[in-house]
Amino acid sequence: TVPQATKTIIERSRYLVEAISKGLINYSSLARYMRPEIEKMLMKDVSEASILMAIKRFEETLKTPHYTNVFKSPPNMTIHSNLSVLVVPNTQEVVEKRAEIPKLSSRETHFLTITQGITETMIILSNDLLPKAKEILGDTQLLEERTKLSTINIRIPKESIDTPGIVYFFVKSLAWSEINIIETVAIYTELTLLLNDKDVGKAFEILKSLFDKQI
Repeated sequence: TVPQATKTIIERSRYLVEAISKGLINYSSLARYMRPEIEKMLMKDVSEASILMAIKRFEETLKTPHYTNVFKSPPNMTIHSNLSVLVVPNTQEVVEKRAEIPKLSSRETHFLTITQGITETMIILSNDLLPKAKEILGDTQLLEERTKLSTINIRIPKESIDTPGIVYFFVKSLAWSEINIIETVAIYTELTLLLNDKDVGKAFEILKSLFDKQI
């Protein structure tokens, strides 16, 4: 049916769903845009009026996101600059060498985090630790090496662990502003976003602005 086809197309994009929920979309224009695809899906001619009605009915079904009730006050957000990233394969030899890297961090000002995946491991560390880390890894093949990076660390409420959409709440606004997130690291009540140095200032201002008014 027209409502089913309309719902399918809209729900493909979380951005579109959110824009509709906030009344930011011209429904007539959206109906005209969607009409060719809906007609192809249903294999028949469809009026813009019927699509418009389906969009309005879809809007009525949207609920307030759960994450709006989690933040009672703005979360603590901090920036760590002068960072680099190394990505290495998870071979037995590399895993043994990698175990020595945490010992490099001797000061509170050092930033060091190691995230192990199934086939590779990402090491985010302060620039001044990079030479020694590469020395420890020796002739290990580096799958990726990047410099001129920063992170934004966000402390999120414990309730967020069981709340859908928390990460989306933060990253959506950066995506809208075409700010690339190189990596996202979530550790219980900490969310870390890895960005290029050139983007971190703008990204921080955008994230702070999410709490300038009632969520």
